[in-house]
Amino acid sequence: MQLRNLLETKGFYRIPLKKLKSGHYCFQVKINKNVGVFILDSGASTSCIGFESIEYFQLNNEKSDVTAAGAGAVNMKTEVARNNHIAIGLWSTKKVDFVLFDLSHVNEALRQVEEGPVHGIIGADFLKDVRAVIDYGRNCLYVK
Repeated sequence: MQLRNLLETKGFYRIPLKKLKSGHYCFQVKINKNVGVFILDSGASTSCIGFESIEYFQLNNEKSDVTAAGAGAVNMKTEVARNNHIAIGLWSTKKVDFVLFDLSHVNEALRQVEEGPVHGIIGADFLKDVRAVIDYGRNCLYVK
């Protein structure tokens, strides 16, 4: 039995991924009714959105004392947005939290390889919560 058939019979939803020139995978995510482009990063501990997208995604942001590090940047100020609705294709869930911080270093790295900017990163916290399975051979993500 193929992985796709097995997972779909178990109630998983298949999400196609686009491979970028940087080697990252990205896909469209709807947050609070607005569609954005997000990188899939299983190595990122938390899912995040850039400060510049707070209004676009209608986020209720709160201050945070936590600092973030990643993708070559350290000690970045963060905020948090709790209880957001997220939809990917026909699949959706509520009460998803995001860390908010400056994603300009990520988008600059993407620009250098002639890729467009992203709104955020879907990380391990989300992937664990939805029991995600990544099929690198077929460039897709399964969520339940």
